[in-house]
Amino acid sequence: MNDHDQIGPMMAQLGANASAAAAKLATAGSERKHAALIGAADAIWENRWDIIDANAEDQVYAEEKNLSPAMMDRLILDENRVRAMAEGLRNVAAQHDPVGEVIAEWDMPSGLNIKRVRTPLGVIGVIYESRPNVTADAGALCLQSGNAVILRGGSESFHSATAIHKCLQTGLKQAGLPLEAIQLVPTRDRAAVSAMLTATDHIDVIVPRGGKGLVGLVQREARVPVFAHLEGICHIYVGATADPAMALDIVLNAKTRRTGICGAMECLLIDGRFYTQHGPMLIEALLKVGVEVRADGELARIPGTTPAQADDFGREFLDMICAAKLVDGVDAAIAHIRTYGSNHTDAIITADDQAAAHFFAELDSAILMRNASTQFADGGEFGMGAEIGIATGKLHARGPVGAEQLTSFKYLVTGNGTVRP
Repeated sequence: MNDHDQIGPMMAQLGANASAAAAKLATAGSERKHAALIGAADAIWENRWDIIDANAEDQVYAEEKNLSPAMMDRLILDENRVRAMAEGLRNVAAQHDPVGEVIAEWDMPSGLNIKRVRTPLGVIGVIYESRPNVTADAGALCLQSGNAVILRGGSESFHSATAIHKCLQTGLKQAGLPLEAIQLVPTRDRAAVSAMLTATDHIDVIVPRGGKGLVGLVQREARVPVFAHLEGICHIYVGATADPAMALDIVLNAKTRRTGICGAMECLLIDGRFYTQHGPMLIEALLKVGVEVRADGELARIPGTTPAQADDFGREFLDMICAAKLVDGVDAAIAHIRTYGSNHTDAIITADDQAAAHFFAELDSAILMRNASTQFADGGEFGMGAEIGIATGKLHARGPVGAEQLTSFKYLVTGNGTVRP
C-alpha cells in the first residue's frame, strides 16, 4: 500500500480490530494460547526456506539503502536463526501464563476480601527496525500475556516480517483465536508510525525497538504511553581484584560475540591497580581480535590504540569499536557510568564482595551484572522465553520485557452484603 491518504483509515481499522481481539484474548485461557504458539513455531520451521528467501529480498533492499554492517547483521536470517526463532516461540509457550495470577490477597476488618490480579494491558503497538525476529518474539509475548499487538517492522525487513507473520497467523487459526490478535502493518509508509503514536483510542502502550533515532522520535511524538528502550551504552568495569583470566574471557565475549546487539560492551573501564598488576593484556587482546580501541590517557600509549575523542564516551558503536579508560577505584567507575551510561546494562568484574555490592547499590541501570558478560542482557537468557525489548525507563517495565511485564493488575473485591457505615 502506497496511497498516503489511505493510511489513516487503514490504521484505524487495524486498531479497532485489535481492540476487539484483545477482549477475546483476555479470557482465551492458557491452553489455546499455548496451542497457538506451538502451531506458529511449527509453521516457522516448516516454512523456513520461504522465510529465508523473503529475507534475501530484504537484504537486497537493505544493501541499496547502504545499511550499516551492524544493522545488516540484525537483519540477516539463516537456518540457525530461524531455528532459534521457532525455539523462542516454544520457550514462550512453556512460560507461566501471567493472566489471572493473584499477586496479593488480604481480608479487611470490614469483611471485604481483596485480590490484586494480573490482567492484560490490552493492545500493544510495537515499532521496530531491522530485526525480523522481533516479529515472532513480540507476537508471542503479547499473545502469552493476553494482549493483541500491532507490529510495524522496519522497511528493510518488510518481506521477512510478512513471511513470519503469516506463520503466526497459522498458529492463531489452528487454536481458534482471532487472526486480529497479531496484526502486521502492511505498508512501508512512515505515516503508519505517526498514526500508531497517536492512536489513543485503540493502543494502550507503544514499544519502540531500534536505534536512538527511532526511540527519540517515538518519545517526542507519542501520545500513547511508551516503554522506552534506549541505547545500549554498556560498560564493563574491571576491578582491582578481578581475576585476569575471567576478565579476559568476559571482555572479549561482551565486545565481540555480536557487536550489533544492545548488550554489547561499548566502554571498558579498567581499575588503575588492576592495570599496574596485569598490564595492557585486556587492551592487547581486543586489538588482536580486530577491535578498534579508542583509548584515553595512559591507555592511549599502548601500540595499536586510537586516541579517544570526547564523544567516544557515551557512544553506542554497534561495531568492532570500543572506548577504554583507566579509573581510580569503584567510585570513579560509578561516576563515569552515571555520566555516560544509558541505564541499560553495566557490569563489574571483581572478587571483592563489598565492591560488587557498592556497584549494585550506587547504579540504577535496568540490569547490573557481576562477573558475567553484558551479552546476557536478553529475555531468553533471563528465562523469559523471549523479550519485546530492554526497557530503560523507571515506570512499570524495566530490563528485559517479557510476558509478565506486559500485564497490569486489577482489584477483585468480594463482600457478603457488606456496606460501609
